[in-house]
Amino acid sequence: MGEKIPLPEIKYTQLFINNEFVNSVSGKTFATSNPCNGKKIADVQEGDAADVDKAVIAARDAFAPGSAWRQLDASARGRLLYALANLIERDYKYLVALESLDCGKPYSLALLDVEHIIHVFRYFAGWCDKIKGDTIPCDGNFFCYTKQEPVGVCGQIIPWNFPLVLLAWKWSAALAAGCTLILKPAEDTPLSALYVAALTKEAGFPAGVINVIPGYGSTAGKAIASHPGIQKVAFTGSTAVGRKVMSEAANSNLKRVTLELGGKSPLIIFKDADLDVACQTSLDAIMAYQGQVCCAGSRTFVQEDIYDEFVKRAVKAVESRVIEDVMTTTCEHGPQINETQFKKVLSYIEAGKKEGAKLETGGARHGDQGYFIKPTIFSNVTDDMSIAKDEIFGPVQCIIKFKTLDEVVKRANDTSYGLSAGCLTNDLNTALTLANLLQGGSVWINCWDPATPQAPFGGFKQSGFGKELGEEAIKAYTQVKTVLIKLPGKP
Repeated sequence: MGEKIPLPEIKYTQLFINNEFVNSVSGKTFATSNPCNGKKIADVQEGDAADVDKAVIAARDAFAPGSAWRQLDASARGRLLYALANLIERDYKYLVALESLDCGKPYSLALLDVEHIIHVFRYFAGWCDKIKGDTIPCDGNFFCYTKQEPVGVCGQIIPWNFPLVLLAWKWSAALAAGCTLILKPAEDTPLSALYVAALTKEAGFPAGVINVIPGYGSTAGKAIASHPGIQKVAFTGSTAVGRKVMSEAANSNLKRVTLELGGKSPLIIFKDADLDVACQTSLDAIMAYQGQVCCAGSRTFVQEDIYDEFVKRAVKAVESRVIEDVMTTTCEHGPQINETQFKKVLSYIEAGKKEGAKLETGGARHGDQGYFIKPTIFSNVTDDMSIAKDEIFGPVQCIIKFKTLDEVVKRANDTSYGLSAGCLTNDLNTALTLANLLQGGSVWINCWDPATPQAPFGGFKQSGFGKELGEEAIKAYTQVKTVLIKLPGKP
């Protein structure tokens, strides 16, 4: 066992509205718990529709013409984002410990998350004074130009698997564009969002620009999606809930929607790939954060020439993973987030066995407390099995045999999802062919999910629409205004 990290002090458990921490209107609270042992970490104020109303008023006031936020130079917005990044860097040890505790995420992975969000905020800080329109040589005696203007008040709803990362992805682009926002973190993991909210006040963001409402999806989340005072909603989560968000947005005020939803992403391994590299890449793709990743490589296609040897090496590699309390520096594999997810994953493992897949390793609970499931590998998986079709969201690797490139492309694309895809090969022609043919918003060649702030991320098909990160994320929070000025004649 590595170094044991001390439990962080819980500093904020209230709603954050208009730069102040306040109790919910109802006075209700809910518990957030440690997935490693199921014990309560803290009671958190439970926001609902009444609290969303208060946050919308604050955000609308902050976005009003003449407000402190609207009067800032674009470069000044960038300096605020950079100041926030600096504060996160200052407090990174605390944030890593808080994220690891609340999410049940191995400390080493939580550290990577915090390092990543610092880069994200700094990247978008640089975008603030580079958002611009065009001049257009249109017909007639007119001077024509366009402006990219902020959408306005934005609602943002994030899941429990990457609380800090998805907060940063959504806040950074929205704030760079000049929007104001209301964030609902997942009820399982509200603590890190509240701490970063406190840092935004310290950084100097004007009151009302950033608001955080912990609560449940059926109440606070629904209120955000349906609120007529919100101009855009960005949601990350399941496809089923994404449909509800889209419906609420349409039935209220036709607000703009960005959805980053589920996936069943294929990782295709060809016979010319380095087997050891392929095994490690495929395990990282599915086992990272216990498989609780929307873009997990949850279908591992392996060419038949190397299939048996790949399975043998994959089993050996996964059985060496360190399973222990996430608040240790050597932990590689932690628990599922809660009992519901724990039972869901185990039910899919049972389904895989019943449907005829071969359980190579794992497939059972680890330990006698918390929600730990042993890393699991199935071989002899066929496309019609539920473990090959459904998003399990757990540490279950499904290794599927294929023969030819044409065959595997057709099978890889035969899904309602299209979040990501990838391949491992030393053949450039194969790599480029797959990059063109695979139906995924991101295609990764000889790697998996190298998250970088500059590269857009978002899905195809029922994995959603709209992009986060990169220049495309800015476009998601701006709207184009066209201005035509009549002139006495051509200049």
